[in-house]
Amino acid sequence: MDAMEAILTRRSTRRMKPELPPKALIEQVLEAGRSAPSGSNSQTTHLIVISSPDVLRELAARVQAAFAAMDDDPGAYRSLRNSIRLSKEGRYVFHYGAPLLIVTANKRGYGNAIADSACCLENMMIAANALDLGACWINQLHWLDAVPSIREYLYTLGLAEDETVTGGLILGYAASGAPERTALPRSGNPVTWVE
Repeated sequence: MDAMEAILTRRSTRRMKPELPPKALIEQVLEAGRSAPSGSNSQTTHLIVISSPDVLRELAARVQAAFAAMDDDPGAYRSLRNSIRLSKEGRYVFHYGAPLLIVTANKRGYGNAIADSACCLENMMIAANALDLGACWINQLHWLDAVPSIREYLYTLGLAEDETVTGGLILGYAASGAPERTALPRSGNPVTWVE
């Protein structure tokens, strides 16, 4: 698969098989993320790779409890509102049961923290597609970065105190056997040419 095909056919995968991909494939995805551009080549995006089922369960329970404690905000993002609603119903697993979660973090106060991490996450999603793996960007830990029960647990997993959670990625084999690769029609993201 060439680069353009990997980009144009990349789709989010939320239903995955429980088996973990081989470490060699995971390392290729991580290397793609680590090779992403960063402001002034700072290379400060921190990747925390979680494959322990026990840790994933504990993190999911903490995330569900944090969202369940929130009030619904009609003006919030639809996915945030869904996270709150499903958590209150006791049936929310933010990582969709994927066998692997990669948490991205970056330095607090660093102006390019989100941009650098976004480049890293996109590189990993494209690499996953090229390697026949499913992947999906996960924002919930970013939204809950200031919640003490989440931060304290993430510290035990390697998050540094001077870091902020910028995103996450679930990774695994698509439950359907192969990632969905039907390119979505694009009607947004306008382009203006000035010649």
